[in-house]
Amino acid sequence: MIAALRTPLLLLFLALAVALPAAGQQKKDGAELNEKERALQQAQKRLKEERTKAAEARKREAGILSELETIDRRLEDKRKQVGLLDGRIRHTQAEMGDLQRDIARLEGQRSGQEDAMAQRLRAMYRMQVQGGALPVLLSGDDPFAQAVRLRHLTTLATVDARMIQEYRVTSEGLADRKHRLAVRRGEMSALRTEAEDERAEADRDAAKRRVAKVPPPSSKPPKATPGEVTPGVGLGAMRGRLEWPAPGRVVEEYGTRVNPRFGTKTFRNGIDIDAGEGSNVHVVFPGHVLYTGWFRGYGNLIIVDHGSEYYTLYAHVADTKVAEGDDVKQGQVIGTVGDTGSLQGPRLYFEVRYQGKPQDPAQWLRPRG
Repeated sequence: MIAALRTPLLLLFLALAVALPAAGQQKKDGAELNEKERALQQAQKRLKEERTKAAEARKREAGILSELETIDRRLEDKRKQVGLLDGRIRHTQAEMGDLQRDIARLEGQRSGQEDAMAQRLRAMYRMQVQGGALPVLLSGDDPFAQAVRLRHLTTLATVDARMIQEYRVTSEGLADRKHRLAVRRGEMSALRTEAEDERAEADRDAAKRRVAKVPPPSSKPPKATPGEVTPGVGLGAMRGRLEWPAPGRVVEEYGTRVNPRFGTKTFRNGIDIDAGEGSNVHVVFPGHVLYTGWFRGYGNLIIVDHGSEYYTLYAHVADTKVAEGDDVKQGQVIGTVGDTGSLQGPRLYFEVRYQGKPQDPAQWLRPRG
């Protein structure tokens, strides 16, 4: 009987020996699986948080860009207003210069008239001391001589009357010029005050826009074929030989950019040149000005048509020196560098396009150094 029981017990021990390690392994595998699930859940949570942050950042960016567009438009209006006021000030200064010259001329003229009138008064005084004009007129017996003396006295009286009238006209003209000069001086003072107020407002708007520091607006990559060949006519024959539109180094290059934080991809259709504010912007090839004006994300924009479906774009311009419809020569100044529509300060954004598709400007501009 003991032998009979020994065999089942042995089998039971063998089964337990096999089952216990298997159960332990299953428990270990389950713990690892739970750990991986928790790690996955945490990763998904972090990804969701990052996506939420990215969405909030894009929302803030859109709001800031909208605000900046409003500020830029107001800033441009203020700059134009200051320019108009400066023009009125220069015009008023020119008028004041003319009035001052007129006053100097009239004062000299009146001084001469006063000298002539003083001489006549002295002559009339001497005649009065001698008894007046009547004794002179009636002296002598020759009626012809008396007639001549009468005509002479009549002529003197006419000359005296004309001299007095001219003196009166000169004095009135002098008083009028002095009054107008005083009015112009008042206008000048008011214009200067207004111009200073406009400049102060422009400075405040410029300060407001400088506090925003967000990435510039992105665009989708073009559907251009890599290595696409463009015809070598007109601007197309100038590949690698175009002069730069403005001095300065390239701070943003053409092509795809990956956001290091969010991993999102954006594409830049052109380059940013870190040129000094107020630097001249030169057109790189002869052409026809197709567009000048404000464009969202670009600020003040100039588009030049070079023929054969080639175009160049110049953005963030401060002062535009050309108008739509103008023909421009290579190297002609078409504007100045500014920061309109820019979130990174003064710079020139430059594009080259063929058939509406952006090209890499580095392949068209003359190599530096």
